Amino acid sequence: MVCDTASGQIHFDNYGGRWGKQSRLDAFLQAYSVEKALIEARRKGHTVVEQPLSDGSIKLTV
Repeated sequence: MVCDTASGQIHFDNYGGRWGKQSRLDAFLQAYSVEKALIEARRKGHTVVEQPLSDGSIKLTV
């Protein structure tokens, strides 16, 4: 996995699933996205509420 911190893009190749499960990568990308959104919202002075949902997704209220 390569994270381009300048653009915020993440590039990866799990080598056809041989280097790990896609679901694990998806969970990492979700966690990264949530943290980035929290940082940016708080930087602008907003309050953020994070709520995990039953389907595994996360709801952010700014």
